[in-house]
Amino acid sequence: MKRPPMRILDLSGSPGSMGHIHGEAHADEIRSYAEERVRLAGTSFWAGGELDRGAVLEIARECLPAHEVHSPDLYEEMCALADGAGITREEAVVVGGFTDFVDTVRSEVGGTHPDQVIEDDCTAAIVPDSLADGSGFLAQTWDMHDSATEHVVLLRVRPTDGPAALVFTTTGCLGQIGMNEAGVCVGINNLVAADGCHGVMWPSVVRDLLLRSSADEALEALLEADLAGGHSFLIMDTDGVGHVVEAMPTARPFESLGDHALAHTNHTVHPDASAVEGPKPQGLMANSIRRLARATELLDRNGITSDDLMALTRDPEAICQVSTDPFHIESSGGAVMRPRTLDFWAVWGIPSQNEYVHVPFGG
Repeated sequence: MKRPPMRILDLSGSPGSMGHIHGEAHADEIRSYAEERVRLAGTSFWAGGELDRGAVLEIARECLPAHEVHSPDLYEEMCALADGAGITREEAVVVGGFTDFVDTVRSEVGGTHPDQVIEDDCTAAIVPDSLADGSGFLAQTWDMHDSATEHVVLLRVRPTDGPAALVFTTTGCLGQIGMNEAGVCVGINNLVAADGCHGVMWPSVVRDLLLRSSADEALEALLEADLAGGHSFLIMDTDGVGHVVEAMPTARPFESLGDHALAHTNHTVHPDASAVEGPKPQGLMANSIRRLARATELLDRNGITSDDLMALTRDPEAICQVSTDPFHIESSGGAVMRPRTLDFWAVWGIPSQNEYVHVPFGG
């Protein structure tokens, strides 16, 4: 489906001001999106048991203290977003952090992990300076259930205290992928965690990492975070330092960038993380393995450019996903970031059917 050029929402000022502007600007959309995600979080398909709305929101309420402890400023922004959109703080936890939140719900429900869970989201990579004419990249698709594509938005944030940042996300969510003006870049893949808990959801972690001044500082913050669920985090900075972290609530193995590109999809590769990974349907595991192999193949070369990485996100062989039965997963967008030059390109919708736009830090 052809989408318009990436829509951009400018946010500046205090955490409360930025959150309220975000929530108010997309209030109707956020309310409907929150309603859908709260409902899905209480179904057997996602949770492994049936929960009513009240039970789902009670689990979300128990996660609020972890958010406030993790970052009072980002907690304030999330609460103001909820107020601006006319939803509760609990609903804001669910709509923003759904893929972590369902890890928490499954842990709360107990019993058998639902083997039909459809989390199979994103192909991402970091490319060292040595393979990209001295200026490396972080790039990825953002894949999700196709109903999420309409909610994609890019936030251009300029907080009163902290660096400006460009943040690919969905309405009602603090942030999913981004780069700050110091050149720190953050990307993600979803992982299915079997050790979910009442912790902080991953969008708050992404935004917190974008407050850091280096990849190593961001790595340290990630290793210390009280995570609710599982994601791999890809981090890179303007000096070409990079890390890929398989971040589970109880395990955080990581690999640092060397002479070869590092790609990651939606399954763990480190034994420490695999020990607490939930099961994946055979077809989705095969898809994740295939996408990882294809990304690794495409990045095994010198002279990689931004055009090459955009082409990777459009790859029809494995990486660019188009919604099909029964899972309806699609590549809802993509981002290509070059930290040394502060270049940021983003696309809304299936990359093979839409055009990237270059997004500057200035309005």
